[in-house]
Amino acid sequence: MSTSLTSPKLLKGGIVLLDPQSGSVRRIISLQYNPDTLTRNFQIRGVGPESGDRLEALRLKGPPVETIKLEAEIDAADQIDAGDAQTREFGLHPVLAALEVMVYPSSSVLEANNSSASSGSLEIIAVETALTVFVFGPNRIVPVRFTEFGVTEEAFDVALNPIRARLSLSMRVMTVDDLGFSGKGGGLFMTYLKNKEKMAAKAREGTFGSLGITGLP
Repeated sequence: MSTSLTSPKLLKGGIVLLDPQSGSVRRIISLQYNPDTLTRNFQIRGVGPESGDRLEALRLKGPPVETIKLEAEIDAADQIDAGDAQTREFGLHPVLAALEVMVYPSSSVLEANNSSASSGSLEIIAVETALTVFVFGPNRIVPVRFTEFGVTEEAFDVALNPIRARLSLSMRVMTVDDLGFSGKGGGLFMTYLKNKEKMAAKAREGTFGSLGITGLP
């Protein structure tokens, strides 16, 4: 039996790192295997305390604080079997390092800050990292900040290079409250929100009958 040429291509989730000023792409990191589950939580940002002014009860002061959590697996077996020289030498070290350096200031910046401090400078400017964009299909492209990143290494080669690992990623969605409207990040968030609104408009409407009532009292 011939293999169908019309089989859909499997999309992969991943991370895109952008220059925070120009918006140019610095790096694209795709997940080897998509996670089985993706957890999203929303902390609603209402106006005032829950028992506050009745005039403010239905008002929102901004987008919710949305967090995304996922676990993904990476495995070097296929690359090793295919004879990939780098994987044979280093295992998963390169791909793990590519993810890990996203949450570190660069060594050059640390050394420059140390030099400034040693010379008596009173102000050390915090490091501006790359704009991190989480991509999970064409309808979920959203700027994020990593809040937690865990690695569980589960198998090793004879040189103790990790060859199988599980990643745990926690992210907070960055909104226009964080990034403003004028930059690349704010534009990505607004597109993300507008995609949500378009999807919501496609949802089939319910009826009072489906709720077991004829109307509201």
